[in-house]
Amino acid sequence: MTAFEDLKSQWENQAKSEIPKDGAKQILKKITSVRKKQVITNIVLTATGLVLVAFFFYVSAYKFQTVMIGLFLMIGALVLRIGLEFSSIRTLKNLNVSTSAEKFKKQMIRYYMKRKKVHFVLTPIIILVYCIGFLMLLPAFKESLSSGFYNYVVVSSMVLLIVLSIFIAREVWKELAILKELKD
Repeated sequence: MTAFEDLKSQWENQAKSEIPKDGAKQILKKITSVRKKQVITNIVLTATGLVLVAFFFYVSAYKFQTVMIGLFLMIGALVLRIGLEFSSIRTLKNLNVSTSAEKFKKQMIRYYMKRKKVHFVLTPIIILVYCIGFLMLLPAFKESLSSGFYNYVVVSSMVLLIVLSIFIAREVWKELAILKELKD
């Protein structure tokens, strides 16, 4: 019986976790912050897509099969990513914040588990498709641009890819930290 009494004593003496008085406000604030980041991401992706569409018509890409396919791959990758972000925003909006804390926590865990799949499966594929599309454009760029400007395009695209990868990795890390916090 002493083992049971020791266990009971430990249970009663454990620190009680207090629910913050403004817990609901903190949750809504985090959700709003995530939503804003996703909207900003969609604005940037949409602007990039529009630039690519304008470029498609500007260079009459439909006359050159390789250029057309390359631009379609790039635009398609952006459209797919925008669709994923809109779906994520819709999912976040549909979370029922008026349920019990435990049910809401489960909803958030499911949300971040889906985001994890997006980050580790779909995002690399989307980036790869985008890069393939860009690489398909390089011969046309080399042919029509001065060597200095062509080198600028190649180097700046590599720098942009590295910076973008670091930014994406940082955002993924933040979401993984939130998921870990929710699971603990």
